[in-house]
Amino acid sequence: MDPNAIPIRDLHLPAAIGWWPLAPGWWVVIVLLGVGLVFLLRKWLYSYSRGAARRHALRQLDLYSRDYLSHLNGVLIGTQLSELLRRTMLAYAPRADVAGLTGEAWLEWLDHGLDRSHFVAGDGRVLIEWPYRDPGSQVDKSDVGALVDAVRLRLRTPVGSAA
Repeated sequence: MDPNAIPIRDLHLPAAIGWWPLAPGWWVVIVLLGVGLVFLLRKWLYSYSRGAARRHALRQLDLYSRDYLSHLNGVLIGTQLSELLRRTMLAYAPRADVAGLTGEAWLEWLDHGLDRSHFVAGDGRVLIEWPYRDPGSQVDKSDVGALVDAVRLRLRTPVGSAA
């Protein structure tokens, strides 16, 4: 028999399996990913909105610091920082816990959750003195810088629910 005369045909492979429609397992994976993304988005939005007061307060702190360089009035910046801390802390803690605090109790509350005492025995102690000084009195620039640093640390450190 002549090998060229044999009727040989090529192999016919079946058509490739399409990706659509998806198998039920893939639908489960897609639904779980969607639920996970929605959960993460809600969590991020909650934390972002929770930190709005903190971000605003830090911007105000920078503005007050720049303004201080133009007027060099330590009493004024002491008053501004005291008000800023009070307003910001009222956004994070129950009003009944924060609104009535004055003097040493206020400084102790501000130290709550910090690594060391920045307000009772540190640079932030002047918050209970400077707002009540004569507006024309002089304040050392290094004291102002230390106060701004203490306030910045307090604003950046989250206030826990136990505070």
